[in-house]
Amino acid sequence: MGSSDSAHYSRRKFLRATAVSAAALAVDSALAQAGHRIMSTSSNAPTLPRRPYGSTGLQLSIIGMGGIVVQHAEQAHANRIVAEFVERGVNYFDVAPSYGDAEAKLGPALEPHRSRVFLACKTTQRTAAGATAELQRSLATLRTDYVDLYQLHAVTDVAKDIDPVFSKGGALEAFSEARRSGQVRHLGFSAHSVEAALAAMDRFAFDSILFPVNFATYHTGHFGPQIMARAQAQGLARLALKALARQKWPAHSPERKQYAKCWYQPLTDPHEAGLALRFTLGQPVTAALPPGEESLFRLALDLAMNFQPLTAPEAQELATLAAGLDPVFRSA
Repeated sequence: MGSSDSAHYSRRKFLRATAVSAAALAVDSALAQAGHRIMSTSSNAPTLPRRPYGSTGLQLSIIGMGGIVVQHAEQAHANRIVAEFVERGVNYFDVAPSYGDAEAKLGPALEPHRSRVFLACKTTQRTAAGATAELQRSLATLRTDYVDLYQLHAVTDVAKDIDPVFSKGGALEAFSEARRSGQVRHLGFSAHSVEAALAAMDRFAFDSILFPVNFATYHTGHFGPQIMARAQAQGLARLALKALARQKWPAHSPERKQYAKCWYQPLTDPHEAGLALRFTLGQPVTAALPPGEESLFRLALDLAMNFQPLTAPEAQELATLAAGLDPVFRSA
């Protein structure tokens, strides 16, 4: 197959996947939005739709807040915006020790709302001793006695990130013990490679996976559909990263200083961002985590309030945009 034929075939696959996902989610989205309207505050202010977190019975907001949003923020500001986001319907928060002072800022900000939110944390430790110690530090810093979801952070290489975890004395021992003791309620992992993600799912029955679900990585990078299919078949909840990623940073981009918390070039045009977010939420995912910049998180929050699946012309527009980009992830 020539390069032109391959490109057309890829585009057809992209459009077909978008259409199938949109149809599959249309009913669920309508039910979720209707159900959430029933639970709205007395002020009738619009709040985020929610979707099931696997088969647990839990319902998560379709937009989650990454702790990087409050990284380096004044504590008073962190307290104020977290309270605002909870009021707007955000009940899913994700953080990690590697996010600078994010845990230290998020812990006090979430404390008044802890019983009403789903808190996810992560570790890059691959041994039981390291993971146990890091979990205890995270619990203390976050001012909580449990986390709803504890995740292996950024599994990328099978030899470095998967094999040690499942060996004797590996981090999975700590994860399992933490769940038995009640310090952790659900177990998951975040993945940045297809090979590592598939290997992790082969070796343990995790509750969820956090991985990139992005229009450009799907269409141009061919990264994501194979992970989604496996996770869905095995019953893992799917949590999405990089919904508002445009591509890798171009050399000498003047935007890099403005969006210092993004290691990739984000989508900042509201129209393009809206299409990209709707692509991600149009896949069979529970929720998406937008970039860590507060302005971009607010953009995603506004866009998600009235989520609707992409139309066929919109999917075509997004496929055309993707064809000219250098996606943040590619399948090997």
